[in-house]
Amino acid sequence: MSVLRTSRTRLVGAATTVVLAALSLTACSDGTGVHAESVAATGAPAAHSPAAVPSRAGTASPGSPETGRAAAVTKNGTTKTGTTRTETAKTGAAKPAATKPAGAAATPQAATSADRPVTCDASTTRTVAAPLNRPVNHMLLTVTNTGSRTCYLYYYPSVRFGDAQAVPPVIKDSQPQAVVTLAPGESGYASVSLSATDGSGAHGHTVDSLTVYFQGRSGNGSVGTGAHPSLPAKGVYVDDSLKVTYWQQSMDDALDW
Repeated sequence: MSVLRTSRTRLVGAATTVVLAALSLTACSDGTGVHAESVAATGAPAAHSPAAVPSRAGTASPGSPETGRAAAVTKNGTTKTGTTRTETAKTGAAKPAATKPAGAAATPQAATSADRPVTCDASTTRTVAAPLNRPVNHMLLTVTNTGSRTCYLYYYPSVRFGDAQAVPPVIKDSQPQAVVTLAPGESGYASVSLSATDGSGAHGHTVDSLTVYFQGRSGNGSVGTGAHPSLPAKGVYVDDSLKVTYWQQSMDDALDW
């Protein structure tokens, strides 16, 4: 009888243990895991290490395997960027340098003093004086740029025949719209009315020399050196009606006056 009671007692105890374990597991089915108390009820040693208890928030505690995996992900992300740089360095591929397309025009440079236009004068031009049959009693002045730089013919020629003390006036209506500009090799023109065609001019006389002076941009007088074009051997006849035109870009414009 005592043996039978002992066996029943053991069976009842074992059954109680199973029931307690089942109740503990059911109580932990809320997702928090199996508590150490339920394990202790089965007779297994209780675990007290923080690493053995997952965090309720789902974030692993420091030193846990989950933390290690998170660190690995971060490390892999950094390594991925670093790998890209390393592979570039290994291949030796350099960033292509910015180059101009083939045939691209060079960047324009500021004009130097050697390229800037100058005022025309006798040092960079050649002046020819030619008497005309039509218009009557007129002379054509032709100035050609013999220099290497563009030059400007400002206003009108200041002419002096023989030993005259003054220069003749200009025909105001002959003023062009723009300053006459002569590139190397180009010519500008002006006409000179030497005397009145009806003989009304006073103090008429013959001269055998001529000096042509060039005005500057300010118009306050001549600049540079004057030209000395030759005249016909018999000279030319002039009187007080002597006058000149403004410099013109074309010969036809000069002969209109």
